[in-house]
Amino acid sequence: MKTKITLSLLTAFALTSIAITPLHAKSKLPYQDASLSAEQRVNDLISRMTVAEKAGQMSQFVGLKHIAEAEKQLTAEQLNNSDAHGFYPGLNNDDLKQMIVDGEIGSFLHVVDAEEANALQKLAMQSRLGIPLIVGIDAIHGNALVNGATVYPSPISAASSFNTDLVRKASVETAKEMRANGAHWTFTPNIDIVRDPRWGRVGETFGEDTYLVTEMGVATIEGFQQGDFTGTEKVIANAKHFVGGGDSINGLNIAPLDVSERTLRQDYFPPFKAAVDAGVFTFMAAHNEVNGQPSHGSKFLLNDVLREEWKFPGFVVSDWLDVDRLHTLHRVAENHNDAVKLSVDAGMDMNMHGPQFSKAILQLVKEGRLTEQRLDASVKPILMAKFRLGLFDQPLVDETLAEKLNFHPEHQKTALTMARQSIVLLKNEEKILPLNHKQKIFITGPNANAHTTLGDWSLPQPEDNVITVVEGLQKLNSSGSVKYLDIGNQVKQISDEDIAKATEQAKDADISVVVVGENPLRFDNAGKTSGENVARAELDLYGKQLDLIKAIHSVGKPVVVVLINGRPISEPWLSENVEAIVEAWEPGSFGGQAVAEVLYGEVNPSAKMPISVPYSEGHIQSVYNHKPSTYFKRYVDLPTKNLYEFGFGLSYSSFEYSDLSIDKSTISGQEQAVVSINVTNNSDVAGDEIVQLYINDEFSEVTRAVKELRGFERVSLKPSETKQVSFVVNQEMLAYYNLDMQWVTEAGGFNILVGSSSRDADLQSIRLQVK
Repeated sequence: MKTKITLSLLTAFALTSIAITPLHAKSKLPYQDASLSAEQRVNDLISRMTVAEKAGQMSQFVGLKHIAEAEKQLTAEQLNNSDAHGFYPGLNNDDLKQMIVDGEIGSFLHVVDAEEANALQKLAMQSRLGIPLIVGIDAIHGNALVNGATVYPSPISAASSFNTDLVRKASVETAKEMRANGAHWTFTPNIDIVRDPRWGRVGETFGEDTYLVTEMGVATIEGFQQGDFTGTEKVIANAKHFVGGGDSINGLNIAPLDVSERTLRQDYFPPFKAAVDAGVFTFMAAHNEVNGQPSHGSKFLLNDVLREEWKFPGFVVSDWLDVDRLHTLHRVAENHNDAVKLSVDAGMDMNMHGPQFSKAILQLVKEGRLTEQRLDASVKPILMAKFRLGLFDQPLVDETLAEKLNFHPEHQKTALTMARQSIVLLKNEEKILPLNHKQKIFITGPNANAHTTLGDWSLPQPEDNVITVVEGLQKLNSSGSVKYLDIGNQVKQISDEDIAKATEQAKDADISVVVVGENPLRFDNAGKTSGENVARAELDLYGKQLDLIKAIHSVGKPVVVVLINGRPISEPWLSENVEAIVEAWEPGSFGGQAVAEVLYGEVNPSAKMPISVPYSEGHIQSVYNHKPSTYFKRYVDLPTKNLYEFGFGLSYSSFEYSDLSIDKSTISGQEQAVVSINVTNNSDVAGDEIVQLYINDEFSEVTRAVKELRGFERVSLKPSETKQVSFVVNQEMLAYYNLDMQWVTEAGGFNILVGSSSRDADLQSIRLQVK
């Protein structure tokens, strides 16, 4: 039976029932002196803390309003299997309030408004030492768990833009909205490398390539933290999940990863190392085990690599329930206390969600199994974060700010620009796109008039804040020539009657637009087909969506398919039969407007694929940077190829690459070469092209990928305009781990490849010799 918790606003945050005299009310102490450095204040404060107060700083709980909602949805039996909702059986509202006042809670998550954040902070201010709370939230692409926030395109969409400046700008704006709503810490960027597109969380990543993920991750961190994150408009970023969640053995979240140390260091570690170099102040361990050792208990990952080798100065937070899962799931600890001991010893600093953690810490210290010095190592960076954020001096937020900053016009502009630059044109047979306003357009599909454009990690947003594809098309063409058939907004629930109606109406149109794909909305559990913990065994269109497209196509009129999705969709029939395919991913609040602008040619598509699309799920692993022997043999039942390659994307312009050159054919030591190529727009349509640089090592001691991305640049070209694009190549860009696991650049020949995608046909090559 569940413990009931009553949480009306009048009772949930009532402070009058708690009588306590905070230490800071009696005298001003050094840690309260804003003129001292953050380090001085931390050292003074920690010297005054009890073991219980230190354990409290290491404990994160879900917000009180969230608990009330979770109680409605879950039984106590369901609690251990939920990775999204939580409450605390046996603890009522007054218990939790008293725990805050007693200094037993240091952080909250799932707090989504300034009113609740302030109420919690007021409780913390009554504690003996007055240590403020740090509030974290999953602001993955905008502060989208908050109603009325700006929802930017999801990370996989942003990666398609290859525009790090835009990603950085969106992160700056998101930080402002977060602080206005009382949050200080975002659980992003997700810099997992995706090797299995069946994984449900592809949409919250930047794709399959180490270099692209690294560049996008660093831009995200720089935008959120803006240096050391001191100030009231900045937040702490979080590098997650360390490491390997995007390459589980079966595509399922939490499932194991088993790879060599060379693969870890060559492919998976670089984005995280770059995050440390960029100043990221928190890490999150991965759900999964790595080579037989759960990440949450891996001293190799959390201490040897992260702290000893990379000199990470911040703190590590667990993922949801994962410390206890060392006991309950991975079975490397015999009980909860042993799980806590293993995780904290390995390098874990803060436990996300769970009231038993601090009790275990106290017991372990009492038994001598954990030292107070170990707790200090965890608590110091947590306190440092709170001082830098200014929480000790200004813990409360002006509750009128949210209304001013949420969905700010400048933020809307950035979200729309990013959506425009994130849409990939995959096919345009006989150039049927762009549409013209004289054509009679028929549009249908489960995602045509749905909020699925918002993507995962968003909660319901005001109708006026979301432009659907139908609304975008009707806004651009007000003549009435756009006819819409509503067949519902569930990709799982298309009926034969819907298909028959659509087929009939398509006959009267000049061209049909069918908007299909996935449902990533976490507030629609029954209809959801992608997102966190929603992996798929197949990558085709769910349900009867392909039947719908085939029926409309049978009419004999051109068909444009628009995909709204958070992972690659593998449908060879579409690639081989329909006239045009637009990959819109999850384009956010203004996704429908951006899609309509691309379809009508008001925006020239410029995005490129940040992930390969396999011909089928049987073709996985399907990455572009595979080893030379990968395709030495062929499949006998299906073509041995991908549907679409990494870096691929069409335009309404026609770009020509010419005159590839290098300023020196041989380099040694610290020398570098400059590779240049001319790009010409051979069309009457202005457009942006994303020029890509890859390297290929001719011969190496250990096998290397056939090509590896090492640079990209977005260039804008007017009709008939030519621009030269140049890249600097140095030995560090050519290095890898040799047989002795040394990071070296071997002498020999390298091919420098430049072009419009990773496809061989789209690349020109020039040779560089390294001495």
